[in-house]
Amino acid sequence: MSTSKCRLRSYFQALTDVLRKGPLFEVTQAQKYHQIVRKPLFDKILIANRGEIACRVIRTAKRLGVKTVCVYSEADGNALHTKLSDEAYLIGPAPSSGSYLNIDKIIEVAKRSGVQAIHPGYGFLSENPTFASRLAEEKIIFIGPPASAMISMGSKSESKEIMTAAGVPVVPGYHGANQEISFLKSKALEIGYPILIKAIKGGGGKGMRIVYEPSDFELQLNSSKREAMNSFSDDQVLLEKYLLTPRHVEVQIFADIYNNVVHLFERDCSIQRRHQKILEEAPAPMLDASIRNELGKKAIAAARAVGYVGAGTVEFIMDTTDGEFYFMEMNTRLQVEHPVTEMVTGTDLVQWQFEVAAGNPLPLSQDQIQLNGHAFEARIYAENPTNNFLPDTGTLLHLRTPQPSSTVRIETGFEQGDQVTVYYDPMIAKLVVKGGDRAEALRALRNTLDDYEVVGLATNIEFLKQVASHSAFVDGQVETGFIEKHREDLFQSDPNIPPELIAQASLSIVLCELSKMQNQASNSLDPFSPWSCLSSTRLNLNHTRQIILCDYNHTEFTTFITFNKDGSYDIRIASALNESAIFDKVTAIWNETEREIIANIGDRRFKSHVVFDRQQKVVVFGESLRVVLMIPEPGYLQATGSDTAGSVKTPMPCRVSQILAEPGQTVEKGTPLIVLEAMKMEHLIKSPVSGTIDKIYYKVGDLVEENKNLLGFVEN
Repeated sequence: MSTSKCRLRSYFQALTDVLRKGPLFEVTQAQKYHQIVRKPLFDKILIANRGEIACRVIRTAKRLGVKTVCVYSEADGNALHTKLSDEAYLIGPAPSSGSYLNIDKIIEVAKRSGVQAIHPGYGFLSENPTFASRLAEEKIIFIGPPASAMISMGSKSESKEIMTAAGVPVVPGYHGANQEISFLKSKALEIGYPILIKAIKGGGGKGMRIVYEPSDFELQLNSSKREAMNSFSDDQVLLEKYLLTPRHVEVQIFADIYNNVVHLFERDCSIQRRHQKILEEAPAPMLDASIRNELGKKAIAAARAVGYVGAGTVEFIMDTTDGEFYFMEMNTRLQVEHPVTEMVTGTDLVQWQFEVAAGNPLPLSQDQIQLNGHAFEARIYAENPTNNFLPDTGTLLHLRTPQPSSTVRIETGFEQGDQVTVYYDPMIAKLVVKGGDRAEALRALRNTLDDYEVVGLATNIEFLKQVASHSAFVDGQVETGFIEKHREDLFQSDPNIPPELIAQASLSIVLCELSKMQNQASNSLDPFSPWSCLSSTRLNLNHTRQIILCDYNHTEFTTFITFNKDGSYDIRIASALNESAIFDKVTAIWNETEREIIANIGDRRFKSHVVFDRQQKVVVFGESLRVVLMIPEPGYLQATGSDTAGSVKTPMPCRVSQILAEPGQTVEKGTPLIVLEAMKMEHLIKSPVSGTIDKIYYKVGDLVEENKNLLGFVEN
């Protein structure tokens, strides 16, 4: 008999023994028994996921001496997780439906590679009971909870009924099977607006809509159902009372097959956009010890109610006005934000998953789990916060991260040069920091965000810095509406660019060019060469260079750099606002390898990283400030092309999900026109003006690049 079959038989025999003996045996004799015959961990596992979570599981597996097998799609042929694993197998095309969600293909690879168990990560198949059941049939251990627990907790409506029976408080709402629109409308009126519509099998904000007025209910309901069907193949929804000033607090729980259940304290995940978390911390700030204790008890009760095994998260919504908390849902998997819990408890939750799946008891009892310090996790996304956080795609032309240490973790699945595509979640990395207390951890978060550099696509790094520096966040006054409440502070207009930074950007262009000429390097082969994009530079006969740059407000800055015989430079900067700055006898050193300039300007020494990208941009990272300057296009390029009388363009790379208008139709301003799908989220495009639809350029299912005309119309 194979090793995996023996282990599986022993696993179920131990479970049978526990059920036969009763509670006293479960917590005493069973642990004593397993201390004697503790089962070894797996020899080889398969990771049915991608990106940073696949890399995260691989790291723990390597430390424990467990071989890893990964799978990848055609879009991930050069992905980091394929390089870190011991074996890698192509399983299908870029769309996840044909690759990472292909159960048959994953099981085929598992058999072919001879693994004993499969770790699902999070997302994709991690909470799919069919997948867990198929693995049991194939005698492959699933590193996750039983399928029965997934079914019970995967349905938000059924889970509410189970929690009510277990004495766990739930949010007032409707969780029934009747999905008739008129019936749901009537229930919404009974509950009272604002209403939260949630897909019963949802997660990550997908299929979730807030409705403030009855007139918007049907449109938002239909949108929620479509998104739920696309993401989970189930369009059923539930309704909940939407709390106006809630906090999102969740408790990490863990259970083994011997009925041992513990909690590893709570995390606060209230800082969200589009119902998705971007900044988490552990423990939750401003939380009374008695509430913390009660949260842990209710989370354990929730896990026991469904016979849970493995890692899970019980999510609560807490009313900031009275401190009351209510069960929202239970995620039957490892959470994205699990590293903050690991930081403050000194645990490796992936190792715990291995132990429990192998048939061993929990590594620690409840009284052995202690809180130590405070931790934050910032999710680094490829997205544009100023454009409603719409996702971005492109190449990571430049990537520089803070230095990892015992108190700084970088969880990522990307390297410099990798592509962020439209097919998967736009998260680039997770930055996790720890401090002795919240104030120390928050300082570490701000400092490490300053050290995080990404060029090539839009990111939320600067926005995260704004949040981490906001006085309300510093004071721990968090709620799920934090971003909207403090929008005016968080979305401030770009600050004035210091002339010293403009001087460094301009001087870097010149020094980089000189370095290239001296080394006789081939500019066409260098993706960072300014020669490939800088069309507005000119070498004058008097040894003065002229560099023209502009900011996002299209303010032009003209820099004149004069070469002195002693090797220094005289710099004069003139802007379109007739402001000027003069710096004499500037000295500078350009490090091509590090893309770093060290410049002595006046009585100060500046050290900055300067990156040139092919999109006519110069990006300067200097002294906690990131500045993007653009090289204006020549006039003859600006004059090319044509446009219709009016148009609606794509705000990001996307797929056309639904077309709500047709040629010849007269529309009013604000009329829904088209539904786009990007990064598994729906985006409703409305008419910017009143007019008549002239032409529709794409059909449902088409993939469309950013800034392309979706349809043309004639304004009334």
